Amino acid sequence: MENDRYRLAYDQSIREPEIFWREQAQKLNWDLFPDTILTQADVHHSSWFPDGLLNMSSLCLDHHIDQGRGGLTALIYDSPVTQTVKKYSFRELRDETARYAGLFRDLGVEPGDRVVIYMPMIPEAVFAMLACARLGAIHSVVFGGFAPHELAVRIDDATPKLVITASYGIEVDKLLPYKPLVDQALEEANFQPEHVLVWQRAGHVADLHAPRDLDLAKALTDVVPAGAVPVPATHPLYILYTSGTTGKPKGIVRDTGGYAVALRFSMEAIYNSHPGDVFWAASDVGWVVGHSYIVYGPLLLGCTTVLYEGKPVKTPDAGAFWRLIAEHKVNTLFTAPTAIRAIRKEDHDGLLLDKYDISSLRALYLAGERCDPPTWQWAHEQLNLPVIDHWWQTESGWPMVANPMGLTPLPVKPGSASVPVPGYFIQILSEDGHPLIPGQEGLVAIKLPLPPGCLPTLWQDDARFISSYLKAYPGYYLTGDGGYVDEENYVYIMGRVDDVINVAGHRLSTGEMEELVGGHAAVAECAVIGIADELRGQLPVGLVVLKDGFTASGSTVEAELVKLIREKIGAVAVFKTVLVVKRLPKTRSGKILRKTMRLIADGVHYAVPSTIDDPMVLTEIHDAFRDRNLGQAFLPQHITG
Repeated sequence: MENDRYRLAYDQSIREPEIFWREQAQKLNWDLFPDTILTQADVHHSSWFPDGLLNMSSLCLDHHIDQGRGGLTALIYDSPVTQTVKKYSFRELRDETARYAGLFRDLGVEPGDRVVIYMPMIPEAVFAMLACARLGAIHSVVFGGFAPHELAVRIDDATPKLVITASYGIEVDKLLPYKPLVDQALEEANFQPEHVLVWQRAGHVADLHAPRDLDLAKALTDVVPAGAVPVPATHPLYILYTSGTTGKPKGIVRDTGGYAVALRFSMEAIYNSHPGDVFWAASDVGWVVGHSYIVYGPLLLGCTTVLYEGKPVKTPDAGAFWRLIAEHKVNTLFTAPTAIRAIRKEDHDGLLLDKYDISSLRALYLAGERCDPPTWQWAHEQLNLPVIDHWWQTESGWPMVANPMGLTPLPVKPGSASVPVPGYFIQILSEDGHPLIPGQEGLVAIKLPLPPGCLPTLWQDDARFISSYLKAYPGYYLTGDGGYVDEENYVYIMGRVDDVINVAGHRLSTGEMEELVGGHAAVAECAVIGIADELRGQLPVGLVVLKDGFTASGSTVEAELVKLIREKIGAVAVFKTVLVVKRLPKTRSGKILRKTMRLIADGVHYAVPSTIDDPMVLTEIHDAFRDRNLGQAFLPQHITG
């Protein structure tokens, strides 16, 4: 196509990356524009814009004020759990950020120092993040509500000068005290921060331990606001910890300049957003989506961003998302498929949606886990809008595969996250490292160098960075996901490599089985896992949550699903067992804990994942396996206790 802006952009980004990314970098207001666009120290390490200077807080806030947009709304805080809505203009957000930065400066925080932020979804969390960026300090946001041990591990690794928290968070209708969790974490941690700053929320005041603990609101009194400190583009903006196979979390490092360039590009090219749009990423600031598309991405472009302290359901009902879109005239919604499935489960006929005018909404974007076609189909039918699945990771920081809606909108293929984003040279590799042809399923890898915005290393552990991502296939970054591309270069991500099961020598995708199971009229959510089998190596087992109004009468649903897999995949799958459960174990960000369920079934001792939403779900899954005499399920002592 002669007007295929995507193809032109993608081809140039691969052939002439320095020219392409220089042009994108020119859209930012640098303190010192870089002469050098890309350097490569060795086969494993590259740096983007290394001699440039900039400040992320200034780009997100001061720049828009200087352009005369200071009075426009930058942040909308919507909290159904406290019945609060508050709006901040760019000027008001800048002023709050500068006050926080002034306090941090007065407490001795300097460029390069770390600050751990352990807070609920409240504006003060955003102020703290932007304040760190303003000083050149490195923030590490830990998801609010993480167990004290997990917080202690992160404190010991990041060695922060300050820890910032709040007196409590709210989970639907439960008050969750945060400060006692911080106290327990610091009792366990070897490293001790100089101060803990506590935002005292109305209704519950936390105990403070002088002189370490400070009331954040009182400490801000009479503070002289801080200006923005220019830092090198390669300066770390933040550390974000993600789970590691060794049990020790991996500290993903994000640089400042490459990240800013990539995020601004993505806001226009992928999300088709414009200055003044209302952009809502229904995530949490503790996750990478919150960093990239609640805080930094929308503000860089000059959009209004939404901070939502609530859930897709039960705050107060499955119409919560539609209410917020209607009330704040949201143009773009970004959420996880699990949120849409939760809404569908409670309102699968869309009756609550009919109550609201969501005509402002232009598109729904889904990421965080594979979007099964039934979920895509339901959302598309209910909204009658583009529903865009896309794929990326904490490590990448921004999308790797997406429909480039701001360049050339492409036809949607349910089950595919669409095409490689400019900058990402995606290859499907065989286990021996050879590129595969379209249609062949293998390991999803990205040819080096990675584009701007991706992790340059792991915090204080470069050897682990190399061994985890780069060593297995020299010249490539290994994503850890399996998948394939079709003849039109659409990418299909079929799940983590360890979710591919081997049944009697046949490698089968649990993602493909889930796609079929999830399409059944009675199924709201599902997971297919491989459990150990003495004869065949592994056997697939389906776990399903039924839609409201459906019951597991006899074995009807199970029989229909077994027949469906046999018809669509064949007897080779040996799919014979379906368990109907009330709910599936998930992380707080909505990812189904398939590996943990597999360990339960196989009788392998496991630790309760720190990210789990409700540990008691594991008990229910264990009982479901036991009641059907499946696998070698056992229950760890810390679950029964």
